[in-house]
Amino acid sequence: MPGTTRLYCTFDENNMNRSTLAEIDALLKHRLIVSCQPVDAGPMDDDLIVCALARAAIAGGAAGVRIEGAGRLAVVRNKITAPIIGIVKRVLANSPVRITPFFEDVAALAAAEADIIAVDGTKRIRPAALADLLAAIKQHGALSMADCSNVDDACTAAEMGFDIVGTTLSGYTADLIPIEPDYDLLTTLSTTLPNIRIMAEGRFNRPDQVARALNCGAWAVTVGTAITRTEVITEWFVDAMNIHNA
Repeated sequence: MPGTTRLYCTFDENNMNRSTLAEIDALLKHRLIVSCQPVDAGPMDDDLIVCALARAAIAGGAAGVRIEGAGRLAVVRNKITAPIIGIVKRVLANSPVRITPFFEDVAALAAAEADIIAVDGTKRIRPAALADLLAAIKQHGALSMADCSNVDDACTAAEMGFDIVGTTLSGYTADLIPIEPDYDLLTTLSTTLPNIRIMAEGRFNRPDQVARALNCGAWAVTVGTAITRTEVITEWFVDAMNIHNA
């Protein structure tokens, strides 16, 4: 916005540097990130509503937000100065990978001024190699995050040089999705990869779960559904009442 001094990180287009990573650590370490991703095609699936959700999350004390879609991210970027994790979600016919699968997705998120670009970090069939996506993120001057499903994914991503490794996809690559967060994976990663920023993400729906994630060694915690998906939260309450009334 004209006349506004932005506080989010700026990047060296040629290479990451320690001061940038140190700044991100200062901003996000042991803090909350809110994923502002409404139900697809739902009544809140609107750029201005998502922007309002992001602003409300920051007003409530969140240190950053996670936004889907380059165009939507650009709208949010114009209204907040906090760090933004950007992703693009796609449904592909020949790959189960949904999160930022293409080079053009990386380029679009970088152009929209995402501070961190997250990609699917699993070893599933994909249209672009993970190492090449990481190279593209670095080329565009953003920080990188790998959304992983297990220890093997996370260790591979860490060895490749991703700045942040998330537990985002734990439980989402199989047919049956667990109810609780994967604390065991979080603890294992924090022990196995002590020098890597581990983002706790996936089914963190209560404050006590977030506190437990930090106790398990999380660098930061991302919460989405419990804060920004009104339809889903409402269903939780309705289902509980239906069970009582049955």
